[in-house]
Amino acid sequence: MNGDFEEQEDVQPIYQISPELALLVARANDLLARLDAWLPPQPTRVDWRSTLACRWVRQMGRGMLLPVATLNCPPWEALTGIDEQKTALERNTRQFLKSLPANNVLLAGSRGCGKSSLIKALLPRHAKKGLRLVEVDREDLIDLPDITARLEGQPWHFILFSDDLSFEPGDAAYKPLKAALDGSVAGLPDNVLVYATSNRRHLMPEFFAENAATEHQGGEVRPAESIEEKISLSDRFGLTLTFWPFNQDDYLAIVAAWVGALGGGATETLRQEALNWAIARGGRSGRIARQFAADWVGRQGLSRRRKG
Repeated sequence: MNGDFEEQEDVQPIYQISPELALLVARANDLLARLDAWLPPQPTRVDWRSTLACRWVRQMGRGMLLPVATLNCPPWEALTGIDEQKTALERNTRQFLKSLPANNVLLAGSRGCGKSSLIKALLPRHAKKGLRLVEVDREDLIDLPDITARLEGQPWHFILFSDDLSFEPGDAAYKPLKAALDGSVAGLPDNVLVYATSNRRHLMPEFFAENAATEHQGGEVRPAESIEEKISLSDRFGLTLTFWPFNQDDYLAIVAAWVGALGGGATETLRQEALNWAIARGGRSGRIARQFAADWVGRQGLSRRRKG
């Protein structure tokens, strides 16, 4: 054997991919990439230490907790004219946060009187005490067992918030909520309560004919039992807070509170302009008062900038 290396022949691969197979693999990869874009994101574990509120959302049949980046929580002090309701809801929430017996709450009554604002205002007020909020739409109440399973055992206290809750005749979506409140053998975890708002006291429409003893709507043999079925859902909320339309003095007090909360000041024309705004909007409510205050304070800010 001499010291020179003999020239070796080129080593051929064991197998070669045909052009047809290579094209098929490329098309399959492209198809998988397209399908991946349609798949819902994988649910991530919520860090409740830094997350105060989540929304329960469904994407392609899968439910998940989606953290809320920008909170819409009004200041507690700006909510005036509903002192009795504030006191009752605050007391129930403090009981809940101290792991004492507390009730699920239904806030019912006139529109725009501060029902949902009152619930949302609890969050920044008690966040440091462990309060967290999960907003659930009416259509997603069927997912309550899945939602509560994710919250059970967490070292936080959760309010499941469902806004503008109401059901139409023949709507069976209320049954999961009815079972969760009081009826299912499972029940709600100790660290979960339901706070809901509705313009209807009994959450379902009621008809005058239902009170007529001799008229059986739809061939109902025992109409009284049908009425009991409607009322039974609202009765399962241990605490019901009722809201009524505001009189003129209450409305003006709410306007003043919101103007102060938004950093504005009162002038001689504030009262009359606030009343004109309510007349134009067709009513006096906390929502209308807040909308006027936003317009008022905004106009004041523009005026100051022009002068500056």
